[in-house]
Amino acid sequence: MKHFRSFKLKFTLIYIVMLSVFLVGCKSKESDKKVDNKDEAGYISYADDVAFMKDYIDVLELTDASGKAKVAVSKALQGRVMTSSSSNNEGRSYGWINRALFKSKDTLEHINVFGGEERFWIGPEGGQFSIFFKKGSAFTLDDWYTPKLIDLEPFDVEKSATNAVTFSKKASLVNYSGFKFDFGIEREVKVLSTQEITKALGVELNDEINVVAYQTTNSLTNLGDANWEKETGLLSIWLLGMFNPSPETTIVIPYISGDEVELGIPVNDDYFGKVPSERLIVKENTLYFQGDGEFRSKIGLSPKRAKNVLGSYDALSKTLTIVKYNKPEAVTDYVNSLWELQDKPYSGDVVNSYNDGAPKPGEKPLGPFYELETSSPALNLKVGERGVHIQLTSHFEGSTEQLTKISEKVLGVSISEINNVFNLK
Repeated sequence: MKHFRSFKLKFTLIYIVMLSVFLVGCKSKESDKKVDNKDEAGYISYADDVAFMKDYIDVLELTDASGKAKVAVSKALQGRVMTSSSSNNEGRSYGWINRALFKSKDTLEHINVFGGEERFWIGPEGGQFSIFFKKGSAFTLDDWYTPKLIDLEPFDVEKSATNAVTFSKKASLVNYSGFKFDFGIEREVKVLSTQEITKALGVELNDEINVVAYQTTNSLTNLGDANWEKETGLLSIWLLGMFNPSPETTIVIPYISGDEVELGIPVNDDYFGKVPSERLIVKENTLYFQGDGEFRSKIGLSPKRAKNVLGSYDALSKTLTIVKYNKPEAVTDYVNSLWELQDKPYSGDVVNSYNDGAPKPGEKPLGPFYELETSSPALNLKVGERGVHIQLTSHFEGSTEQLTKISEKVLGVSISEINNVFNLK
């Protein structure tokens, strides 16, 4: 097996170090019809991306019973979903792939950013319980290192079938405070049938809609001889997806509306400085965030505000993406990844979205790409206990009318409402 390293990038202040760039152009605007010209809307085929990656890493391809929905996974990159297609091999490749880094055949010191539309990560990133900083180090970029476990080490294949594969790994990590975690990882990636998608999202699908959906079931099991306690630090399961941007991509995040005194602010938007109001629009019940890959910014939602679903719509390619996860009720302890010693280490966000862009004027972006992320609660596992985080990622292509039925049902807004926020056609 050709073994490379993994891209484990959590966006805090780290993008400044990355020099690898793969530009995915999204050039001409599309008409009201579904894209027919494959040169439009930044089109790269699934087959082309998979053929490219096979020169560097192992790629296991999964499919549904029809053979139309395709999902490419790599055990060398921790069972990462690299990309997928809703229309066979020549369908659009939905995952962002960092071709420049693959081609370099280089190993970077702090992180290896290979891309992929769902990768397995572990939190927290910063704070006194961080697993990215060694005990006593400064919370600076020079001392920040992605654990090799989620960057360079492969996972083992436990079992596989045409539509599913299960990975496993036994591992140990020591956090900033010196506590050692011994644990087992299990990750299943499964391509869903049309009937399973209908049941999971409550939507009706017909033959005119192209769809691919995969569900990952991710777990950590405490294999050590000590319970995981809040006082010594807890871990979380963190799933991050990188997707190809376009000038007309809008990220849509439903949220729980209500009094800020009771629920806190609707959105945390100062990860990299305040997001300009023309790029983040907060309406009642729904947040809209630009995913054009042209302005480096990030947002997050707390457990009191987040719902169990988020998504995006690309008006150029007529692609609706939906991410749904198992958010437990009445749980508010989520790890905090801020790069500092924290007063509230369990006040982290549940849902995040990142839009790539130049770190500074005149510099190149990392991708560009945009990202959708979800996290499990902080896992206070007793010896032998197991914590699970499940995520469903779906991509739909079809007419505006067809996609509106899905977006209204799952996200609570129509396609025209999404487009009108940023005056897209």
